[in-house]
Amino acid sequence: MKPQTELNLPSGLDDFLQQSGWERSIVQPLPSDASFRRYFRVSDSANGNAMLMDAPPPHENPGPFIDVAEYLTGHGFRAPKIFSKNLDRGFVLIEDFGDRRMREHLDAQPADEARIYMQAIDTLINLAHTECADLPPYDEASYLREVRLLTEWYLPAMQIDFDQSEFDRMWNDALAPVAGTQVVTVLRDYHAENIMLLDDGTQGLIDFQDALIGHPAYDLVSLLQDARRHVSAELETEMLDYYITRAEPDYDFGHHYALIGAQRNTKIIGIFTRLWKRDGKLRYLDFLPRMWALLERDLNHPQLAALKNWFDTYIPKDIRKIAPNTLGTE
Repeated sequence: MKPQTELNLPSGLDDFLQQSGWERSIVQPLPSDASFRRYFRVSDSANGNAMLMDAPPPHENPGPFIDVAEYLTGHGFRAPKIFSKNLDRGFVLIEDFGDRRMREHLDAQPADEARIYMQAIDTLINLAHTECADLPPYDEASYLREVRLLTEWYLPAMQIDFDQSEFDRMWNDALAPVAGTQVVTVLRDYHAENIMLLDDGTQGLIDFQDALIGHPAYDLVSLLQDARRHVSAELETEMLDYYITRAEPDYDFGHHYALIGAQRNTKIIGIFTRLWKRDGKLRYLDFLPRMWALLERDLNHPQLAALKNWFDTYIPKDIRKIAPNTLGTE
């Protein structure tokens, strides 16, 4: 094991741990992802294990994570308990849910898929019947700002000419049916890598700091159209039917689900292109074929014909197969 001085630990950590009563802890870094946040496992013979979130300002603000965690635990959901915090430094010491993520478990035990996905959907149904958190709305302006990531990053990288005003009008028209459906707490990153399988049989929730008040379909899309884990079309259909049967929405949920899916997948294609182009994270381009396949599945819904026509016109299927980094863009 490396000495802690060689682990690139954040400055001020020793003082924080001492003030929190974890001064004799062993700290080990965990793999980082697409943000400035870093996570460490903190082990102490007296206290057991905890997770340390290092969310350094001004790049990160742990306040929203803490607020949503306390909302979730306060309403009976399994979010990490907050043990200690220093918002000025961006340190948060939280409950450790272990290493058993839904993704790795199902990769090893695919026979458990239906049961575990149903349990995850039950959480969403329960969340929909719970008083909303005090959060901003995930409204049409937010949807439009997000889909513009495609025109800000992907289309220029692919050297595709387009009319921004036409793009905006198309999405404004398409999104009109979901106006007024910002009615549930949306965790916004609800998928197999952010759902922990706990020893007591429950599922733990993590990575919800971007939560908003939004459409009931959003987290379901995030779960069933996972950017990083393959969910078969058959399982997606089965789980969508399970949700509709249990939740009994009084509108065309299939249309809304496909529309929210198209919006989300369009956004993610833009984000993954940005992670490559701006941040030098080439590996995110490997996910683009999956994202195009998911987006095409959504666009096949008959009520999304206008969106499908735009994509087929400006980004036909042969173009979608080309990786942006192979075009020699500046």
